[in-house]
Amino acid sequence: MLRRTFVRTGTLVAGAAFAGSLWQGAARATAPRDGSPYGPLGSPDANGVALPSGFTGRIVARTGHRVGGVLWHPAPDGGACFPDGDGWIYVSNSEIPLLGGASAIRFGPDGTVRGGYRILSGTNLNCAGGRTPWNTWLSCEEILRGRVFECDPYGSRAAMPRLAMGRFKHEAAACDPDREVVYLTEDEPDGCFYRFVPSHWGDLTAGRLEVLCAPSETGAVTWQRVPNPNALLEATRHQIDGARHFTGGEGCHYAEGICFFTTKGDNRVWAYDAENERLEIVYDADSPLNGVDNITGTPSGDLYIAEDGGNMEINLITVDRVVTPFLRITGHARSEITGPAFSPDGSRLYFSSQRGARGDAAGTDGVTYEITGPFRR
Repeated sequence: MLRRTFVRTGTLVAGAAFAGSLWQGAARATAPRDGSPYGPLGSPDANGVALPSGFTGRIVARTGHRVGGVLWHPAPDGGACFPDGDGWIYVSNSEIPLLGGASAIRFGPDGTVRGGYRILSGTNLNCAGGRTPWNTWLSCEEILRGRVFECDPYGSRAAMPRLAMGRFKHEAAACDPDREVVYLTEDEPDGCFYRFVPSHWGDLTAGRLEVLCAPSETGAVTWQRVPNPNALLEATRHQIDGARHFTGGEGCHYAEGICFFTTKGDNRVWAYDAENERLEIVYDADSPLNGVDNITGTPSGDLYIAEDGGNMEINLITVDRVVTPFLRITGHARSEITGPAFSPDGSRLYFSSQRGARGDAAGTDGVTYEITGPFRR
């Protein structure tokens, strides 16, 4: 049975343990403990990435350079991996105005780049998103009245807007196949946490948008339907009086009955227990994890959380309560780490430095990396 614990600074966490399979039997945690399951970080490699012993990295794409036939986009952001015969595909959003969209890189079984292509064009500030169980990519616009686009990572079908999922400042999405819903975060100072309940699972063209409601910071929650998800004059987050507001929703990841999401305004990692409809805090501290953003996980139960600024690290929250850096990029002080995603076999981790070493706001120096090594699966 996988086990998780709550991590907060210097205090014990009150409240009942989650009953979801991922959290059963969880003990209470004190402040974050040091020590990585992979050991300490070594010196930065030739690409400026510090990694534990046994791991190696390479650059697979740079903004403005061709990779597999496609010109890699500026400001690479949220990403995901998809199986592709004997290889896999990594997709990445472009968080730039008006020309955003998303691109894909196709890899062979040995990691050789087989091709590159666009899967979405002409959209606006595509930030994060999420992978669906039917192998499509949900690309989210982080703008006022932003949309969710469902994209084909294999490049065969045109991307389509899914307007029933609401018009707001979308950040990330995570699919819950057990309850057949999609969770959505909102990047506003008073943003909400939503779930979309499609009329038919696997078809996101119709359904209802609901917002999480809670009388207190943690504990039991309820859901209420948003009356008008596509309203132009009244924001979705203001349509339900009892909606719970969060300070800048960011990454979102679902695993075994728990939806984890991050909020940048208070540097927290949250967990929504979907089975018992309870909300709890997983991480609430200033270090070692600072600038919480995109989030992903492994079957072993480890969470990998990218920093927006901070020390330019991807940090681990392990099943053993350890909160520790897994990698660090040096020389990219004005950038952020985006798009962490594992290859289908779990042996490779992809991510980007959105603005690279130059750190310009247009993201013209974005760099996308691949890390290979003995990841816990």
